[in-house]
Amino acid sequence: MSTTHVDPPGGHGHPAVPSPAAAALVRCVAVEPAKFAADHWGRSPLLSRAADLPNPHGFTDLLSPADADELLSRRGLRTPFLRVAKDGQLVPAARYTGGGGAGAEIGDQVLDEKVLALYADGATLVLQGLHRTWPALVDLARDLGAAVAQPLQVNAYLTPAGSQGFATHYDTHDVFVLQVDGRKRWRIHPPVLTDPLERQPWGGRADEVSATAEGRPALDVVLEPGDALYLPRGWLHSAQAQESSSLHLTVGIRALTRYALVEELAALAAEDARLRAGLPFGLDLADAEAIEPELTETVEALRDWLLRADPAAVAARLRARVWPAARPAPIRPLAQAEALARLHPDSRVAPRGGLRWQLAPTGDGRVTLRLVDRTLTLPGTCEPALRALLAGEVNRVGDLPGLDDDADRLVLTRRLLREAVLVPA
Repeated sequence: MSTTHVDPPGGHGHPAVPSPAAAALVRCVAVEPAKFAADHWGRSPLLSRAADLPNPHGFTDLLSPADADELLSRRGLRTPFLRVAKDGQLVPAARYTGGGGAGAEIGDQVLDEKVLALYADGATLVLQGLHRTWPALVDLARDLGAAVAQPLQVNAYLTPAGSQGFATHYDTHDVFVLQVDGRKRWRIHPPVLTDPLERQPWGGRADEVSATAEGRPALDVVLEPGDALYLPRGWLHSAQAQESSSLHLTVGIRALTRYALVEELAALAAEDARLRAGLPFGLDLADAEAIEPELTETVEALRDWLLRADPAAVAARLRARVWPAARPAPIRPLAQAEALARLHPDSRVAPRGGLRWQLAPTGDGRVTLRLVDRTLTLPGTCEPALRALLAGEVNRVGDLPGLDDDADRLVLTRRLLREAVLVPA
């Protein structure tokens, strides 16, 4: 039996969404998660006011203005973890970066005095990739990603009073906007292209976007501290800070699409000899009539191949695409090494949060544990203990099922700690 674990929502035999993931989603939407999924996810915007969300302190626990100052001044930030925009255009990085000084001979470190000058002149600061650099947002990204079963990213936007960082545009990913500080007016218009792919950015439809933005917005609202806004990909938006500076977080959700299946099917189609066949010698590729019979035969060959497509092969390619896009919970290398050195039957361990794994017997008395970047092969006798550990059903090493003695239990646990599959509980 093969088991795949990717922290999915409940249903269809999968475990229910774990409580930290449920809590992460609930703090972003003022409706029940099931209603959000049915009525808004990928369909329509949702405005959630602070009074209707379970966040007594708004979103300042995730990233406050003081935290943003800390990042900009004392953390040795480098590009591309900061972008700067002014009057709808990106400011060249050379205008706010420079050398890191003695012992940090790099040329692209963010210089706080240059950032100050740009911000004071009305530029918007975009702190990027905070799901990799700021602890509270590392946790939010992991938990919210588990709730929506999609990879995501977190950026912060700091906008001076009265300023607008970017012109009306659309994103090719869904977003949650979390207003942390200040007030910002958002104008939302319907899509000019429904469900755009990443290869279909708004710049290719700039005239349509501008024309649509001239019309009456579907939503014209000022976000206050603690408010949240969900926007599906493709919805046009622009935002302007009001009487004071504004700080908001944007959680970008890179939703998987059916086109991803098409891309993987097309890649696998290279296995079909008919589809690898060359076109006739001397064929005029600019002549539609000459191309037609070749196109017809190709479509027939592709249809025949698609009817034989192996779902397992497609799933393997999707796994290679999706699993690396979301990092599991951070580990503490020093504490992990100490736990290895002190491991004994009374030690307690837990599965690493957010870990992607797939467990399956090999048919030769062994079992494989597939992780994001490697596969571990272990004796088949380890399978009951592996399943119990990865499901979080036991956490005392001496209680692991299916193994004869504590020595075997310690060997297995030590291997999984070293491979960062488990962490000290």
